[in-house]
This record gives sequence, structure tokens and C-alpha cells, in this order.
Amino acid sequence: MSSSVLQRGFTEEAFAAFVAERNEPAWLAQLRAKAWRAFQHMPLPDRSQEEWNRTDIRGLRLESFGLPLPAQQRADLPPSLLGEGLEPCGELLTVDSFLAHRRLDGQLQQQGVLAGALDELVLTYEELLRPYLEHPLVDPEVDKFAALAAACWTSGWVLYVPRNVKLSRPLHVYSVLSSGKTDIGRTLIVLEEGAEATVMAETASSDPHAPGLHCGTVDIFVGPRANLRYVSLQDWGKGVWHFAHQKARVAQDATLRWTVAALGSRLAKVNQHVVLAEPGANAQVEGVMFAEGSQHLSYHTLQHHAAGGCTSDLLYKGALQDRARIVWRGMIRVDPDAQKTDGYQRNDNLMLSDEARVDSIPGLEIMADDVKCSHGATTGRVDDEMIFYAASRGFTRKEATRLIVAGFFQQVFDRITIEQVRTALAQTIARRVQEFKAH
Repeated sequence: MSSSVLQRGFTEEAFAAFVAERNEPAWLAQLRAKAWRAFQHMPLPDRSQEEWNRTDIRGLRLESFGLPLPAQQRADLPPSLLGEGLEPCGELLTVDSFLAHRRLDGQLQQQGVLAGALDELVLTYEELLRPYLEHPLVDPEVDKFAALAAACWTSGWVLYVPRNVKLSRPLHVYSVLSSGKTDIGRTLIVLEEGAEATVMAETASSDPHAPGLHCGTVDIFVGPRANLRYVSLQDWGKGVWHFAHQKARVAQDATLRWTVAALGSRLAKVNQHVVLAEPGANAQVEGVMFAEGSQHLSYHTLQHHAAGGCTSDLLYKGALQDRARIVWRGMIRVDPDAQKTDGYQRNDNLMLSDEARVDSIPGLEIMADDVKCSHGATTGRVDDEMIFYAASRGFTRKEATRLIVAGFFQQVFDRITIEQVRTALAQTIARRVQEFKAH
């Protein structure tokens, strides 16, 4: 695809050229075309909609971006937060949503594990992967961004683990966005019955201040009695618009442990949904959000209990300084047949500035009568007396603030079983904490 097509943005001509050059099977081209029609007819979300009334995207100019192109030269890769000292079973690197590097242990390949570029593997293993694309978890027409992702996803990545295969070491996925570019990546994770895997995925920008656009989806299928540990660390540069729909389906007696870290982007609007689809399904979700400057992080979570006898436990914590804003909206939904449900959600926030703002909106939607569901939310500020106490013992105000922030997040860190993740998040947040100034 020529650079001139990229400059014309998301136009009919650009889309036609994009599809023509991909040489994909008819069924996939038809899926793209249907999503493209939805994208064209849908308006951008605005604040008149309940889900968007606290997130203002009037500053977004979609026409200033275009369809992703392979990088002409390798971008300077920023240091990986999760990769240092890690000994993964495989590595995937994407640049502007195109696969740039792939490695997977030979033994896992012999066992039938697939890890690589989704657009390539869906052609090679069409019969295996086609159903997951034809019947995705994320509805391609839920909003304009989901439609764009379904129509124009480029490479992205896939992990497929066959029945009873266990990955003893993590798979590391690193996605980098070049200056001013677009990433429309699609992620597909499939664990068949009895499979086990740990995935550590992170994002970053080659230029921490350059503009960019990420629009993507994540579909996670956790089969019966399977066990998935999924870590997603979002650290795009401060000029990036980040829109994502992420959804997991957890089958009978399966377990999903999902850790989300939101540190980057100019504005992030993420929908994270977990469906407990069959009896005995279990999901534990933890989120860490740290916002600074004029960042806006909006995360909407849904714990959907569609079957009885399932458990979900969600804990999100956010800290923010300067003029940053965090919006968290959480919902536990229990269907009429989902008796014996055990669901819990909590969101805590720590304000490090008088100019920062938090909106925390927990909710319950219960249609069964034999359940145990509860939620909680707190927002507080750093106490001057805590700063004074630490200072009286030799700490500077900045050191004291860092100690308080570290203690605030400790409850989440204690739930993270991977030491590499705990250490990376703690150190990254500590570096960004500024001195608390009394009001």
C-alpha cells in the first residue's frame, strides 16, 4: 500500500486498496466489508451517550491518521518493562501492528502450539481459526472503534494452546507504535480444554511524546478446566489515542487471572468484559492505573455471570497527579439462571493533586435470587500528617509520597503472582510519582 493512501485517512479508496492487497479468502474479506459499512455509518461516540458522558474525544481527528503500514525502517525500540530478565517460552514483537519478530520453543511447536501473526496463521490454519473470527467475542458493531478494528486489523497476534498442553514459561508479547502512526491490532488467545498458559503483553511508543492512534480488540477463549494468566500493560506514549474492546469467555471449571496496568496514552477508553459462561468458571481481575499531566484514562469493566456456581473478584486501584482524570465504571451482571453466584468488585483511588479528578461508578445488575454480590469504591487524598510523619524520620517529601503510593498499590501487587510484573509496575510508578504539595 502506498504512502499516499495512508495520507488520505480512513476513506473508501484506502479501504479498497487495503483489502485488495491482502489477498485473503472471500469469507474474511466479507467480514471486513460488513464491519467497514458499519464504521462508515456510525458516528463517533459523544458525551450524549451514558458510556461516554465523562470522556470527551472532540479533540480526536481521525482524518489525521490512516491505515497501518509496515514500518519502512525498524523503529527505535524503547526498553521493555516486562521483558528484562525474563526467560519466556516465546517472544512476539509487533511494530505498528505488523509482526516484526517471532520465536517459539521447538517443543511447543511440536505439541501444536501456535504463536505468531494472526493474519498469517489464519491462512495456514484456516479451519482451526476461522470459527473464532466468524464468531468473535467482541461485537464488531458495538461502536465505531470496534467496527474500525474489525474492518482494518492488520497483523496482530494469536496464541493457540491445544488440549492439555501446558506452557511452563510465559509468552512475551511487545507491541510498539512508531511516531504518528496507527496500530489496528487484533489479539486472539485460545486455550483448549485443560490447557495452561501465561501471557505477558505490553505496549509502548518509540517516541513517548509523539501522536498516534491505537484501535484494537482482544478475544480470549478459556476452555473447560483451562488456566490462563494474562498480563496486559498499556504504556503508549502521552500523545496516543487508545481505544480497545477486550472480552474473555471462561468455560466450565476454568480459571482466568487477568492483570491490567494503565500507565500511558493521551486518552484511553477501554472496555474489559469477562463472561463466566459455564458452571464453575472463575475469574480474578486486578487493575493498576496511574495518570499524570493531562492524561484521561477511562476503563469500563463488566463481570457477566451467565451460568451458576461461578466466582468473580475484581480489584482496580488508581492514583493520579497534576490535572489527570480517571474514570472507572464497573458492573456485575447476573443472569436469571446464574444461581449460586459469588461476585465482588472494588475500586480505590488516591489523589495526589487538587486539580486531578476521579469518577468511580460501581454497579450491580442482579436477576437471580440466590447470589452473593457486593461492591465498593473509595477516593481519598494524601494526608499531610502522613507526609510529616515520614519527613520526621528522614524522608524527603518526594520519598514520602512514593512510600504512600507504594503502600496504596500493595494490595493489588499482593494479588499478582508473577514477581517480574510486581517489580516492573512498582518501579515504573515510583519513577513517575512527584512530590505531594499540600493544599
